[in-house]
Amino acid sequence: MKVLKFGGTSVGSSDNIKQVIKILDSLSKSDHLAVVVSAVGGITDKLLSAAHAAVNKSIEYKSEFNTIKSIHLDIIKALIPDQNRALVEEVIQAKLMKLEQLLDGLYLINELSPKTTDKLLSFGELMSSFIINEALKSAGLSSGLKNSQELIVTDNNYTHASVFQPITSNNIKSYLSSCQDRVTIFPGFVSKAEDGELTTLGRGGSDYTAALIASAIQAEELQIWTDVSGMFTANPKLVKQAFPIRSISYQEAVELSHFGAKVLYPPTVQPVLDQDIPMVIKNTMAPEDPGTMIGRSVDNGSKNPVKGISHIGNIALLTLQGNGMVGIPGFSKRLFETLAQEKINIILITQASSEHSICFGILATDADRAKRSIDQAFELEIALHKIDPIEVETSLSIIAIVGDNMKNHQGISGRMFSSLGKNNVNIRAIAQGASERNISAVIDENDVRKALNTLHEVFFEVETRQVNLFITGVGNVGEKLIEQIKTQSAFLRDNLRINLRIIGLSNSKHMCFIRDGIDLENWTDALDKGDAAELDSFFDRVCSMNLRNSVFVDVTASQAVAEMYGKYLQENIAVVACNKIACSDDYSIYKELKRLSHKYNSPFLFETNVGAGLPVIDTLNNLIASGDEVNAIHAVLSGSLNFIFNNFNSKTKFHDIVKRAQDEGYTEPDPRTDLSGIDVARKILILARESGVELDLDAIEMDSFLTQAAMDANSVDDFYKTLMADESHYQSIFKHADENQCQLKFVAEFKNGKAKVGLQEIPKNHPFYNLKGKDNIVMFYTKRYPEQPMIIKGAGAGADVTASGLFADIIRASNS
Repeated sequence: MKVLKFGGTSVGSSDNIKQVIKILDSLSKSDHLAVVVSAVGGITDKLLSAAHAAVNKSIEYKSEFNTIKSIHLDIIKALIPDQNRALVEEVIQAKLMKLEQLLDGLYLINELSPKTTDKLLSFGELMSSFIINEALKSAGLSSGLKNSQELIVTDNNYTHASVFQPITSNNIKSYLSSCQDRVTIFPGFVSKAEDGELTTLGRGGSDYTAALIASAIQAEELQIWTDVSGMFTANPKLVKQAFPIRSISYQEAVELSHFGAKVLYPPTVQPVLDQDIPMVIKNTMAPEDPGTMIGRSVDNGSKNPVKGISHIGNIALLTLQGNGMVGIPGFSKRLFETLAQEKINIILITQASSEHSICFGILATDADRAKRSIDQAFELEIALHKIDPIEVETSLSIIAIVGDNMKNHQGISGRMFSSLGKNNVNIRAIAQGASERNISAVIDENDVRKALNTLHEVFFEVETRQVNLFITGVGNVGEKLIEQIKTQSAFLRDNLRINLRIIGLSNSKHMCFIRDGIDLENWTDALDKGDAAELDSFFDRVCSMNLRNSVFVDVTASQAVAEMYGKYLQENIAVVACNKIACSDDYSIYKELKRLSHKYNSPFLFETNVGAGLPVIDTLNNLIASGDEVNAIHAVLSGSLNFIFNNFNSKTKFHDIVKRAQDEGYTEPDPRTDLSGIDVARKILILARESGVELDLDAIEMDSFLTQAAMDANSVDDFYKTLMADESHYQSIFKHADENQCQLKFVAEFKNGKAKVGLQEIPKNHPFYNLKGKDNIVMFYTKRYPEQPMIIKGAGAGADVTASGLFADIIRASNS
């Protein structure tokens, strides 16, 4: 015989009950079935709501009662054929009349005792089991009904009665041994004390009823039918990648259930564990799914030592500490006795080996009562300053990883805590038993989603790292970056095991956020429909989403955006920037950003600050890290200026070449940033700093080729007018270089701690002479390359290459 239990949404509506009938019809053809059912339609909560309304003298209890009545009569109408309906309705109406009389009595006496609560709640299961049994018989099944109150005997601990198992087991065996029906229906949750008073089994009571029956008859299997396809590796509402666990041990199931897995209530397992009866968690709406098998010894073919991740919310952490505790026996005993007297359940305990403190977790709803009772119990020690008043921290949660085989694998806890640390999840307390079946940590409740996803990624996903991008600035470079991400997403997943998602986007007008990732086919529509853009609001949204592996990408030239980097780094959010302002600002700001990056383990990457997509900074960092020393740097660092002077000659106008460079995306929106030399100065400054030299922008010698009128122009339009007016000045510069058979290049130099930038005439035998188009070139003279420098050369401007440089930094940040 198999034992089945249907509850919750499985019997939540007439359509669901019809599905239950189909399942029982199929299974009963090959097995005798003992079936435990819960109250239909979520009636239990409605019964309590009606009772509380009655006790509080609210006439609303009548409305609640009418709702309960309607639910039952509607289900009868949907399930029972016309010819059988009158008899079923008559029985239910009689029960409803008794329920109404009970509620009327509560309204009059203004009191709801635990004893009366059990009597009240029993109506739900008793009416539900009767209706479902009649529906089965109407569908042609051989079905009978047995009131569990006549079989399950308990003490008088109302609302949470303890079962007298020997007599209960004998009652069940005696009844079922003579039962001829293919299906026997039992109401779950309900029971009766030895003196005949009605009792209930408390939370998970219907599961417990099914386990008691399975244990008594040594059933072939206990099936718990719910609305999910088994126990999942994590809460699928919080972790979208979670999947059903194929098989799991009793102990693992208990641990996961204790730490918040709602599918199973821990006491349920004990009766079947004693008899070594396998349990299966099945989905009523998807009966073909295999579900989760729970047994004493299981093998699901997986080598993963971690079976699941779970959490409990609404936790308070209490700490009892003081020098007077060290070496003095009895403190723990008094502490836990005090909590026991208050009937406060302890969820987690940890104690330092110094005995200076004891830390424990309880439900936050019990925190105030616990503090009062403990402070009172240790009133004398507190007055003598031997211990401190109890400390209470709230708004916490407990996360736990569970697995029987974790003890046989090294490094599990290391992987757990390092992954949480990398994602800025602060751990307040840790608990791990000697069995190593469970490793638990107390964290801020706001970090739960991020922590669960982080751990699931580490222990259950195929080495795939989900990276969440927040991009501000979607001009030429930003658009190219999004296009490259869209094109390469499959390659990254398949080859680098990186799942790259853009979660937030912002331009100067709008910003949008989608937690599951913005559709890159329609990102412009999403952005246009977004909220008004504002830097602080964008930052607040990024922080509130609190996603693991978050990366902020700055594709602007904004001072205000650059000033936000520190705030992101402190929140453990990586920063990738092509914006040069932060790294070329005051040296103290540059150093502070480096410090924050190191302190919070938040990558701060800015390869595209110099050379767009060329690996200039990365190469320099590798030289320094390997012990080399930079003697000098010679470079052409402006692709835009190189483009301009490679195309400017006696037959062209300087104004036209500059305008063309801007139109083709080689210059900043304000070309004066490039032509003034300030952009090149910032680049050589960044290289000097990355080589280990303290240098500021005002210390760089700048030799400008622009006229004073161009430098003083009030706007971009005015600037272009000066270029036209001063054409002869620019032609004279070209003519002088041409007469000397030289090329004009805007060169940056760094040597002996000093830097300068300016336009130079480059002779034919120099490496800079044949630099074409928008190319950059950087020559590193170092201790290891004193005469023949290390040279990096290639395209140093353009939206595509700059976007690719940003993309490379994003990949680096993803792998850090």
